[in-house]
This record gives sequence, structure tokens and C-alpha cells, in this order.
Amino acid sequence: MAAALIWILLLVGLLARQGDTEAQQTTLQPLVGRVFVHTLDRETFLHLPEHVDVPSTVPITYHAHLQGYPDLPRWLRYTQRSPHQPGFLYGTPTPEDRGRQVIEVTAYNRDSFDTTRQRLVLLIEDPEGPLLPYQAEFLVCSHDVEEVLPSTPASRFLTSLGGLWEPGELQLLNITSALDRGGRVPLPIEGRKEGVYIKVGSASPFSTCLKMVASPDSHARCAQGQPPLLSCYDTLAPYFRVDWCNVTLVRERSHLEVDKSVPEPADEMPTLGDGILEIDPFFCPPTEATARDFLTDALVTLLVPLLVALLLTLLLAYIMCCRREGHIQMVHHCTIRGNTEELRQMASSREVPRPLSTLPMFNVRTGERLPPRVDSAQVPLILDQH
Repeated sequence: MAAALIWILLLVGLLARQGDTEAQQTTLQPLVGRVFVHTLDRETFLHLPEHVDVPSTVPITYHAHLQGYPDLPRWLRYTQRSPHQPGFLYGTPTPEDRGRQVIEVTAYNRDSFDTTRQRLVLLIEDPEGPLLPYQAEFLVCSHDVEEVLPSTPASRFLTSLGGLWEPGELQLLNITSALDRGGRVPLPIEGRKEGVYIKVGSASPFSTCLKMVASPDSHARCAQGQPPLLSCYDTLAPYFRVDWCNVTLVRERSHLEVDKSVPEPADEMPTLGDGILEIDPFFCPPTEATARDFLTDALVTLLVPLLVALLLTLLLAYIMCCRREGHIQMVHHCTIRGNTEELRQMASSREVPRPLSTLPMFNVRTGERLPPRVDSAQVPLILDQH
């Protein structure tokens, strides 16, 4: 009875703890086309009194997934550098992701093996304010994605970028790790980072400096290993080291307006030719091929080996049949063959006695020793002579 009571109390405690865990719910409002970053802090998941500081030595890992599914939605990503650092949920929702999404996050305490659950209710809505048709993407080589996701480095990047762009409001549109774009994992050397792509949008047109960086002349210099054209001071340095050869400018336009700031390549229709290559002084193929008869080559290929084989056959027949040495060899061969056949017939017609090793030398039942039966016909002639 006492054991049953203990099990009931444990079950009630687990249910109460699960109810407390499921009661932790946070509502967030991501915006379509804007970067969304949510930090998973250990202070939110560890159940400690308010006057007790959370020890930094407690390793905590997280697992996040969409409610009812094993993985996160396609626009949301999770990253955590180590169990002693916070985790991040980040991404940019698309217009197809509007609505309500529930993300379940489970925190694991690697020391005590305790788990805590939290639900994030995401209400994805359209952003308010003017559109941001001017978008630029930069590759920051001096940072990892976890170092840019917090609000302080992100705000610092926008402030530094304001010196290169026209005055206006800059907003972060997307943050992506370079590894997700096919980048290589850097060597474990101090100062080497994975890199992160940062996409920024604004309602103001691109500055002359950014247009020059993204110009075809600048790309041609980058292809030759030279620095790109940068007509203004790099306000992002030294805190942000940007790869200016990987700057992309995008101008999104609606069906009511035409972009005039960024030249777009004209759609040229391919011209169909006659299928004949132009005259090249280094390649002069023959204009026409001369007719050639292969009958002679075929006859030579077949008849020459046959004639050689026929000559060798005639030579061998002459040596064996027409010459005295060959005749003697043939007679000798026939004599040896006839003698061999005669010996085989004689051996098969006579009765061969059993070998001496198989004769009974000792009778197991009576114990009598019997001398071996020796066939005098099988005794060697040398013994008879003695």
C-alpha cells in the first residue's frame, strides 16, 4: 500500500511539473520579409530563485521543432555554438508563412538531466510602413552567424553601413551563415571565421559608391585578383571585414514602376545562324573527302595470312613425307606406337596378384601368424640368379 502511494505521488508530481512546463508560453510577432531573431537564454529555462544567479558552467542544449512536426519550418533555423552559450532561432518568413505557428523548445540540462519545455507562438504578419525595394547583400568574413544575431552587433552594422548608403532607414532583411551557402568550414586557426551573409533593405536608392562596387568593371577586377572599385571610405572597417567582391544589389519593383537606378541587362533574343562556323585561320578542315576503294585493302588483309599458312603447310608436308629423315621419323613413331599398344594388351590379359602389403599377416581372432604368400612369378630376376 505504501509503495502504491509513493508511485501515485510521483505520478502527480510529474504531471504537475509537465503542466508547469507547458504553461511557459511566449507570443512573438515576426514580420514577412524581415529578419526574426529569438535568443534562447538559460535564465528563461532554469528554475532558480530570483536572487540566485544562473551559473555559466551549467551546460544547456536546446531542441526546437514545429508543433506536430519533427523539424522546424523551412524559413526558421536554429544554431548554438556550444552548450555554455545561448541558442538562437532566426530566419525570414515569406508571404506563404503568414499565420500562426507554434514552436516547441526543449532545454536539456547536461549536469542534472532536467528538461524544460517552452512554447513560442509566432504570429506572422505583414510589415507596416513603406516598402524596401532597394536591397543589398554583404558577405562579412570577420564574424560567425552567432556573433551577428544579437541586437547590438546588428545595430552596429546598420549604423556603420549608413555612411555608405543614402540617408534613410535601413532594416535587416535576412542573415544567413556562409556554410548554408556552400562555404567551407574554416581551419581551427585563431581569427578564422565561417562568414555570414547580411541582407539589408531600404527605401532610398543605392549610393554611387555601392553602384560602383557592383559594377561590371569592379567584377572584372575581382576576377583578376584585384581589389574592387570603392570610391568612398569603408565605414564598416575595422569591426566588420566585408568581402566587397561578393556584394549583390537587388532592386525589387512592382508592375507599376520601372527601375532607373540599377541598369538591367537587356533580354537579347538569340540569332539563329546557318550552322556553319566562321573562317578560322587556325582551323582549316578539308572541304571535301576523296572517294576511296577499300576492296584492295580487304583482299590483302585476308589473302596474305592464308597464303603464308598454306606455304608453311606445304613445307611441313614435304619435310615429313618426301625426305628420308622425315620418313624414318614417321616409321619410328609408328613402331613405338605399335609396341605400346601391344604391351597394354598383354598387361590387360594376365592376372596380377595382390600386393604383399595387402596380404593377411596376422589373424585377429586366432592370433595365428601366417607367412606372406609370395608369387614366384613376381620375384625379380636378380633374386633368382642369387
